Amino acid sequence: MKAAHPEALPIAGGTDVMVEINFDRHRPEAVIDLTRIAELSEWGQDGDHLRIGAGVTYTRLIQELGEQLPGLAMASRTVGSPQIRNRGTVGGNLGSASPAGDAHPPLLASEAIVELSSVAGTRRLPAGDFYVGPKRSAMRKDELIAAFLIEPKKGPQQFSKVGTRNAMVIAVCSFALAIDRERRQIGTGIGSAAPTPITAGEAERFLAGVLEEEGLWDKPAPVGDPALKRFGELVAAAAKPIDDIRGTAAYRRQALAVMARRSFVWAWNEYRGAA
Repeated sequence: MKAAHPEALPIAGGTDVMVEINFDRHRPEAVIDLTRIAELSEWGQDGDHLRIGAGVTYTRLIQELGEQLPGLAMASRTVGSPQIRNRGTVGGNLGSASPAGDAHPPLLASEAIVELSSVAGTRRLPAGDFYVGPKRSAMRKDELIAAFLIEPKKGPQQFSKVGTRNAMVIAVCSFALAIDRERRQIGTGIGSAAPTPITAGEAERFLAGVLEEEGLWDKPAPVGDPALKRFGELVAAAAKPIDDIRGTAAYRRQALAVMARRSFVWAWNEYRGAA
């Protein structure tokens, strides 16, 4: 269908598309309604991963997958209103590829994989390679986002978001964290603070190293304030924010440092409680 009509815009929930149309930013010549493709609304096990169809809504993610994917469920709860969550999808978030998309940070923190399909076949690529520029992705014109693959939690996860109000708001900046108990890794994701959603690799390695050096993976105890402060600084340093109508670059860096520290403390307290 997409190959026969490459000019058509495929939509599932259409929540992002309607905003673009209402503000007269985009007028697609034609649209393709994907809601009747049942496979896009299904999810199941695929090896060690969960394969989640691009048409699974935020509401279903919260209700059906909240236990297995707590970070993504937290992010999903911050998306718009109940009506938007009933229609909107992570697949649509990926398709828009906005740096402010709420689903992107937890996908990055958990090393999710994006599945793209066309008449030529199917390919999968890491979420970190999917975002190539502001609202631009590695998806080709003849491809559709079929699904994303993500491992069920390997430890506590968190998501934090700063907005100009408490609900129904585009993120000024956002941050996701995932603790992987099995691999002894820390995963991060940063939103709305760079041209694309990004990770904070140096911060991840630093904090995982602190936990390893101090033997905290096996005998969890509180992490010292100097290490927490440094972790926040490294997260902020990874960002490449701009000044815009929602906030300044300096504010975004400061907010990310605070969110990173708090998110880790919340997640680590859960880790300690489960040990």
